[in-house]
Amino acid sequence: MRIHNIYVDDAGETHWRDVEVKWVEERNGSKLSARLPATGIIFRETGGDYDLSWHPAPRRQYIINLDGGVTITASDGEARDIGAGEVILVEDVRGKGHLSKSIGGKMRHSIFVPIE
Repeated sequence: MRIHNIYVDDAGETHWRDVEVKWVEERNGSKLSARLPATGIIFRETGGDYDLSWHPAPRRQYIINLDGGVTITASDGEARDIGAGEVILVEDVRGKGHLSKSIGGKMRHSIFVPIE
């Protein structure tokens, strides 16, 4: 299972990398990761006309895309389309940040899971 991770380097530029979930347990036909820290849950609905200019993330958090899609562009120019069911770990809380734009003009529902 892959998690998209957007992070900021020492120069304030954002980049993408992939983080693989590490499985630590198998039970009842399922694989489980270790329990990760979280401080809450936020539900979000984003309109289909969403097109946000450069911004850093408000906090370190996981974003779980439930439906719709979003294109997120790092300041190094790499863009990723994040679809339904995909997970992002946003860690670019300083620096230039990233661009976010809806895909196909569709409303998107997502869950934010703050980790600080």
